[in-house]
Amino acid sequence: MFERFTDRARTVVKQAQVEARELRHDRVGTEHLLLAMVAEGDGLASRTLREAGATYVDLRARIVGYEGTGPRELGDADAAALRAIGIDLDAVRRKVEESFGEGALRPPTPSRRGLFRRRIGEHIGGMFSPRAKKVLELSLREALRLKHNYIGTEHLLLGLIREGEGLGALVLTDAGIGLDDLRERVIEALRTAA
Repeated sequence: MFERFTDRARTVVKQAQVEARELRHDRVGTEHLLLAMVAEGDGLASRTLREAGATYVDLRARIVGYEGTGPRELGDADAAALRAIGIDLDAVRRKVEESFGEGALRPPTPSRRGLFRRRIGEHIGGMFSPRAKKVLELSLREALRLKHNYIGTEHLLLGLIREGEGLGALVLTDAGIGLDDLRERVIEALRTAA
C-alpha cells in the first residue's frame, strides 16, 4: 500500500510519528496524523484544513487537553518545589540509583525495533493505534473510490473523516469544523485541481 503514497503523504505519516514522540504518546493515533497533515503545509489536505479554519496550534492544544503529554523527567522547577518542602531531589535520585541502577527514574525509552527498517509498512503494526491503521486503510479505499492510482494527503484526510470516531475527528468537530463539510471541501478541491 505504501508504494502508492505520494512523497507528501509519506512525509505526513513520518511526521505523525514525530508528533506522537514529541507529545510523549506511546502510539501514533488519528490525532497525530491530523497534526502532521496540518503541519505539512503544501498538500491539498493542509490547504483544505487551513481554509476550513484549522490551525496547528489550536488542534495541538485540543489534543493535549484530551490526552495530555506522556511522562517526563523532573526538571529544575520540580527540584526547587521539592526542596521548598524539605525533599532533596538529588539525594533521592542517588539513593534510588544505588538500589536500582543508574537512570532508574528516567522514563523507559521507546523500542527502536523496527524504526529503521526500509519500508514504513514493515513496522506499522505496533507503532500505530488501531484507529490510525484504519485511517490508512480507508485512505486507500478513498483513492480507489475516486479512481486515483496514488494516495495523497487528501486521501489521508478523507480516510480520517470517514473513520470519524478517533481523536483526530473529535478535535476537528470541537474546533467547529464539520466532518461532512470538510469532506465536501476536499472533494471540491480535487475537482478544481483536476
